[in-house]
Amino acid sequence: MPIFKPTLSISGNSLADSDTQEALEFLTGQASNNPYISAKEVLKNSDVYSIINQLSGDLASVHYLTKNKRIQKLIDEPSSTSNHHSFWQSVFAQLLLGGEAFIYRWRNINGQDVRWEYLRPSQVSSFLLNDGSGLYYQATFDEPDVGVVQSIPQSDMLHFRLLSKNGGMTGISPLSSLGSEMQVKKASNRLTLAALAQAITAPGTLSIKHGGLLSAKDKAARSKAFMQQINNSGNGPVVLDDLEEYAPLEIKSNVAQLLSQTDWTSKQFAKVYGIPDSYLNGQGDQQSSIDQIKGMYANALNRYVKSITSELGNKTAVSIEADIRPAIDPLGDSYANTISTLAKNGTIATNQATWILQERGYLPDQMPEATKNPNQSLKGGDDK
Repeated sequence: MPIFKPTLSISGNSLADSDTQEALEFLTGQASNNPYISAKEVLKNSDVYSIINQLSGDLASVHYLTKNKRIQKLIDEPSSTSNHHSFWQSVFAQLLLGGEAFIYRWRNINGQDVRWEYLRPSQVSSFLLNDGSGLYYQATFDEPDVGVVQSIPQSDMLHFRLLSKNGGMTGISPLSSLGSEMQVKKASNRLTLAALAQAITAPGTLSIKHGGLLSAKDKAARSKAFMQQINNSGNGPVVLDDLEEYAPLEIKSNVAQLLSQTDWTSKQFAKVYGIPDSYLNGQGDQQSSIDQIKGMYANALNRYVKSITSELGNKTAVSIEADIRPAIDPLGDSYANTISTLAKNGTIATNQATWILQERGYLPDQMPEATKNPNQSLKGGDDK
């Protein structure tokens, strides 16, 4: 499944980006005559998979809210072939991988949305109108009954974009900045595997003491006899005389140092996507608290959310808001602690705090009124 189409420099009315093509050649080592790279290949990198899975899953967990009930229903149930979370995670994963993602808006004769369909970038070509007043698209649908649809107006296409160099008409893949890191990662992996394979060529050394110089034939015979003794002994001890000494080999420390190269590349990937490297299951910043790391991640998540709500609001002509709390605080404990602190400080009343937590679903709607325990000790000033 292609993840992005590098045919973006302004050439006639077609939109393209040469940097994307260069990034593809870095990532795949392929010539420009094969311009596609599959998500399957990119996601074989554990760092890329971890970041994309984390961010796309959290972006799909964000609540996108609008007062327009018809649009809200489409956001909550956009597709007839997938559930809400899977659909949006697929869209946002594509956005993070390729810098762009497309959704076609199927509408009825009255112009009202019926359903939305995710389109791979390989299915869509973007064009600039001759007068520069807007964009239009050409899309190839998987359904044989639909086929190729030309001159799709931009109002019928949800076109999510990240960083752009042409005024926001197209997006740039974050992976385009990781060409060198990908090469280092691949070279490091090859070097590490080769070093591990060659680090130990024998299980150990058998030293012959006071035996004089042995010929190659005698050494081979001693080695063969010793190995045969090991194999025949099973779990039992190996017997050596005073003229022999056996020492097992160990992996050299410089081979272990090669394995630490993955930490550097992991931090580079996290930096590009703007998330704390601790989210890649690394050690991260040992001095940072959990709240600080969560705050940094929330800021990173919010940057992607803004590009999503902006496109949704622009194309649907309604106000779209996003609640990212379900993504960064799925249990709601941090939010409840914040509300509790506000109530203790007198910023809000207790009944207001209860109402807020009920609205967020942290507390059930039907709660019995609080009653004082008759056995509870009274503080000074309390009435009996």
